[in-house]
Amino acid sequence: MSELVVGVVGAGLMGSGIAQVAASAGYRVRLHDVDASALDRGLAAIDASLNRFVSKEKMTADDARAARDRIRTTTRLADFTDCDFVVEAVFEDLDVKRVVFAELAAIVRPDTVLASNTTAIPITRIAAGVNRPERVVGTHFFSPVQVMQLCEIVRGFHTDDATVARARDFAESLGKTCIVVNRDIAGFVTSRLLVAFVNEAVRLVESGVASAEDIDTACRLGFGHPMGPLATLDLTGLDVIAHAAEAIYEATRDAKFAPPELMTRMVAAGRLGRKTGQGFYHYPAP
Repeated sequence: MSELVVGVVGAGLMGSGIAQVAASAGYRVRLHDVDASALDRGLAAIDASLNRFVSKEKMTADDARAARDRIRTTTRLADFTDCDFVVEAVFEDLDVKRVVFAELAAIVRPDTVLASNTTAIPITRIAAGVNRPERVVGTHFFSPVQVMQLCEIVRGFHTDDATVARARDFAESLGKTCIVVNRDIAGFVTSRLLVAFVNEAVRLVESGVASAEDIDTACRLGFGHPMGPLATLDLTGLDVIAHAAEAIYEATRDAKFAPPELMTRMVAAGRLGRKTGQGFYHYPAP
């Protein structure tokens, strides 16, 4: 496994998390971002996460150092020529993702799998214009990647069985449990369910039916959820869910997926949840 090379495009929360779990699983990792300072922040997050695992005795200090040593950073996609598997984890914008995939397709080997970590954008749309679109697949990891066990494997219109199998093998080698989405409708399975649920929770707060705390308590104690929908929204990021909601609504024109006004106002105000210190709840300074 250590001979295989994994490329990760985007050094944000998701990208750095994917890079960490891949390196911990024994892969050599190329972590890319166009911004060198973003790479520095991504590496700092990886270091902090590895240190937490060591302090909690979930991995040894030697294993943590070995994982960290397997990660190399770059601001040049040209350094991905030797990658066997590439995961894109950039901003949730179709045009941005298409540019990344077009550049990658021109650089990597014909047999390299090109995967997107998109939460809601159909893989078929991302793969449009890419040569050999049968090698493009969705690998939707969940945040924090180091902890969350699920990965959605999403089949685009052209994605072949071999690519789906390779994507599943890769995710399972990282310790993930996979589900396969056989038709890449906007939002797939998890984002579609989450957006509908979270949107209704936000609307209940917005209309004064109940407080965020009481809604989350009801879901935890009444439904057995480990975390309520509004706490989940804060953890994931209001901006992330708002973008997913917009993508699903754009594709379906189903009103239940349209982001509520309160959500869009909070995003505009910079109240994005844990990462900014304030969402529906207050958090220590990030």
